[in-house]
Amino acid sequence: MNRAIITGLSTIAATQALKLPLEYATNGTWNWKTLFRTGGMPSSHSAGVASLATYIALKKGVKAVDFAISSIFGLIVMYDAMGIRRHAGEMAVELNDLDERVEKLADQHPGLYHRERRAELKEELGHLPREVAVGAMLGIAAGILSYACES
Repeated sequence: MNRAIITGLSTIAATQALKLPLEYATNGTWNWKTLFRTGGMPSSHSAGVASLATYIALKKGVKAVDFAISSIFGLIVMYDAMGIRRHAGEMAVELNDLDERVEKLADQHPGLYHRERRAELKEELGHLPREVAVGAMLGIAAGILSYACES
């Protein structure tokens, strides 16, 4: 299989796995769902694209079209993680709070009909800038390590 693909995918998996002990250190509980959810520290998306771009830069050089493509792709992924996905998560927080407020209002006014949502919207979708930065740094290190192990 392609070494660049292996580098990116294994970095995503390792970074996602790293979230589990970090969650334990923060909350004192082992939450195995952490392995499969988006958001949080560090950004596995950022780590994956940074490791791919780093590996390609070392393997083919920064003048290669492959590096240009992976770099632009990486910047878009990281921007999206901090921007659109993060804002969608913040909107989910507000909507979940709104549902609670409407439920309280319905209790105060017995004739008011309100059907409660079955499940809350997922709130942790994107990343804070520091989560993206840490993910990118881990990715750069993983890309360097992958290239060094290949030689």
